[in-house]
Amino acid sequence: MLRPARPPHPPAGAPASEAWWRGADTVEGAGLSQLQADEALRRWGPNSLQPQQGRSLALQFLARLRNPLVLILLAASAISAATGDAANAGIIVLMVLLSVTLDFVQEHRANNAAEKLRASVALRASVLRDGATLEVAVTEVMPGDIVLLAAGDRVPADGLVLQARDFFVNQSLLTGESYPVEKHPGAVASGATELQDALNAVFMGSTVVSGSARVRVMAIGARTALGEVAHSLQAEPPPTAFELGMHRFGMMIVRLTLLLVLFVLLVNLLLQRPLLEAFLFAVALAVGLTPELLPMVVSVTLSRGAVRLAARRVIVKRLASIQNLGAMDVLCTDKTGTLTEARIRLAQCADADGRDSPRVLMLAHLNSRFESGLRSPLDEAVLAHAIDTGGWTKIDEVPFDFERRRVSVLLDRGDARWLVVKGAPDDVLALCDRFERDDGRTVAALDADATALLRERCHALEREGLRVLGVAWRDVPADHAHADVRDENALVFAGFAAFIDPPKAGAGEALAALARSGVSVKIVSGDSELVTQHLCSLLNIPVTGVLTGHEISAMDDTALRARAGSTTLFCRVNPAQKNRIVLALRARGHVVGYLGDGINDAPALRSADVGLTVDSAVDVAREVADIVMLDHDLAVLHEGVLEGRRTFGNVMKYIMMGTSSNFGNMLSMAGASLFLPFLPMLPAQILLNNVLYDLSQTAIPLDRVDESDLRRPRALDMTFIRRSMWLFGALSSAFDALTFWLLLQVLHADAALFRTAWFIESLATQVLVIFVIRTRARPWASRPAAVLTAASLAVLAAALLLPFTPLGRYFEFEPPPALFFAWLAGMLAGYLALAELAKRFFYARLAGSARQSGPRKRGLDPSQHPARGARARFSLPLFGESPMSFLSNNVGTLDRALRVGAGLLLVALATVGTIGYWGYLGIVPLLTGVVGTCPAYSLFGISTCPRRGN
Repeated sequence: MLRPARPPHPPAGAPASEAWWRGADTVEGAGLSQLQADEALRRWGPNSLQPQQGRSLALQFLARLRNPLVLILLAASAISAATGDAANAGIIVLMVLLSVTLDFVQEHRANNAAEKLRASVALRASVLRDGATLEVAVTEVMPGDIVLLAAGDRVPADGLVLQARDFFVNQSLLTGESYPVEKHPGAVASGATELQDALNAVFMGSTVVSGSARVRVMAIGARTALGEVAHSLQAEPPPTAFELGMHRFGMMIVRLTLLLVLFVLLVNLLLQRPLLEAFLFAVALAVGLTPELLPMVVSVTLSRGAVRLAARRVIVKRLASIQNLGAMDVLCTDKTGTLTEARIRLAQCADADGRDSPRVLMLAHLNSRFESGLRSPLDEAVLAHAIDTGGWTKIDEVPFDFERRRVSVLLDRGDARWLVVKGAPDDVLALCDRFERDDGRTVAALDADATALLRERCHALEREGLRVLGVAWRDVPADHAHADVRDENALVFAGFAAFIDPPKAGAGEALAALARSGVSVKIVSGDSELVTQHLCSLLNIPVTGVLTGHEISAMDDTALRARAGSTTLFCRVNPAQKNRIVLALRARGHVVGYLGDGINDAPALRSADVGLTVDSAVDVAREVADIVMLDHDLAVLHEGVLEGRRTFGNVMKYIMMGTSSNFGNMLSMAGASLFLPFLPMLPAQILLNNVLYDLSQTAIPLDRVDESDLRRPRALDMTFIRRSMWLFGALSSAFDALTFWLLLQVLHADAALFRTAWFIESLATQVLVIFVIRTRARPWASRPAAVLTAASLAVLAAALLLPFTPLGRYFEFEPPPALFFAWLAGMLAGYLALAELAKRFFYARLAGSARQSGPRKRGLDPSQHPARGARARFSLPLFGESPMSFLSNNVGTLDRALRVGAGLLLVALATVGTIGYWGYLGIVPLLTGVVGTCPAYSLFGISTCPRRGN
């Protein structure tokens, strides 16, 4: 087997920043064999900055037991077992395991499906294996591999340059250098210890701007230069709108849970009920209120959305981006290949007089033929015209960059040496002091009048929808062996190369569909504003404002934010300006998508809420994008937007149903504990109720979504959720109170019958109201998914039959009398009818007022709006104002009351516990002689009064 002459990887323990490039062997070799690569993979691990340590399924399952509520339940179960109540302990453990297993299985399957999709668009690299070129995943690149790099590639590892041809690399990520750096093989100076000095080496994370090279891999993964600073360079992206909303929702549930749990615990202690029983009841109440299946529902819903998008040839790399795609209200896109066919052809090569010029075509062809950078469609269009270049050889090149917007090649023909420049017309004209006439036969000075005339000729071509490049040249001395930016001066302007790219069929209809769905399209392009406006007129795109890169450069971020919202076209922009545009739109509260496929699009793709690219994009664009489209088609993108809204719609169903039903039931339990001489439901019964309800909810990701929910982008709105929770929770609690009256006054139920009957009623109302809340329309007009109907009815049947089975005895259930079921049928019919009326009232009076018109400030909860929410002043009820209208005007104040109430209850509980503790120690009896009375401290079942004894 062939082995490298030197160890291809720094010795174990050596820092990645060791200047190995100073003395590394530049003999090319044959690279690795597949056997050697497999051995290296076992030795070094995958080429990743943070290798994924695959955990066994058992460890992944156990990790879910770290949930604080689960740990509390398991601890309480252990205490029950230690005190002799083994049956109750076993039931609690069983309920916990059922809930955790349900969550684990569903989410594990969803994550596996999503991971397979992400792997299908993973970055790959070209390497030499066994003497042949092979495409492998970047994670499989090993020390000693020979990697073949070309323009547009992402450097997969640190390596030594063995061969190079006009090889320029952008390594600003590591060194901060603004311009690309040329790399070449050979030794470097002995003092070259910094990355900037390593002109014979490339480093992971860099981007190839132009040329090609062969590189021997020297370091991979965390041992690369990037690996040393990965913790700072690879910071987590800012939270998206969906992630911010989920965080606010979680905090609301925490506050509500804390309030109810502390209230129940305090009441039970004051009523002198056993401490362990009260503690278990309070914890079970917290579990019942917490929508613990929300992570599973979100993951399964998003993964199912990813699978459906894959069927439409759209691959999702980051699951959360599906929801962001649905919430997107602004799409920024380039025009080439998206709005146009990307089948560019050369329409005309004209000299300064506007006549067809074979000389301009020849110069443009020479530039495109010998340019080694990422060849653009414009270059391909030029090269489609056959020109004899046999007498010319390339000496050097100044590659294209997005600041200069031009490329120069230094050519030699034996009798002449020319620098040929091609690029943006304005930039090329600014470098010229002469221009050719009569197809190059005469040369004249380029004065102000001639410059104005040439600019007008260029604008005339652009107004016809043609994309224009300027072509220029100059003689250089025969011994001029190297070209750089300083040579681009005193040029002779030759003429214009004009290209046509026809509009894409169906692009106009796709844009109109996006507009009808509430998504405005903004074109962000390096092209002229005249060309772009002509395209917009062909596609019937209304243009409300135009900004050029020159204008943007003169604006600060505040001014750009003010203009960005009302601007349709951003033209002649560079990569940094594209990024500023995206950030400005996000700062205005928009959910922004960015569609791009070039090196210059990478910063904007990273900054957008959802970055979109195509499978043919350069590596750096595919790496940072969230979604990869296998077809460059806006119609497919519109389907993705609708899929994102379906995903969000199903997530919102679970949130609305879970919060309202759980809140109503837990509110009823907290209230019942005030007047009942026994716990309204045992902890194990609460957990069973919660597990059965969760089983009925697992089919929500498969449910249908109404067309009305797909028409506009939607975001997670805490005011909307709070109002629905208060309204439907209060309605549910009212029917629970009716059930209590029936059980106590009509059926004269004891504790066992009361708990059994309420268990059935609470579960029946929770399950059946699903069919009311899941749609804004009438329940019979919106057909639910068959699997959701089957799961819900199966759970309802289990709840009705459970008290009559042997299993019911373990949960201390008692078969209810037939009269109860007759009452239950009537109450359910009344409850569902009132729930439907409440839903119509909610969407007519409360839901609309919960939303602000226009984009919201990022990270700002609607409840913090000056006119409403937690910071709003309490408004007194007006004469004739309905209770629900009064509630809608003061939801924020009620939310603040929750926070204050939770704090006061916590203080009260701590006070009572402290007094009880000191009383238990016998200190309180010593004080009774001074006080003269004996407080009845028996919170823990132990009397501390001297007259009653211990």
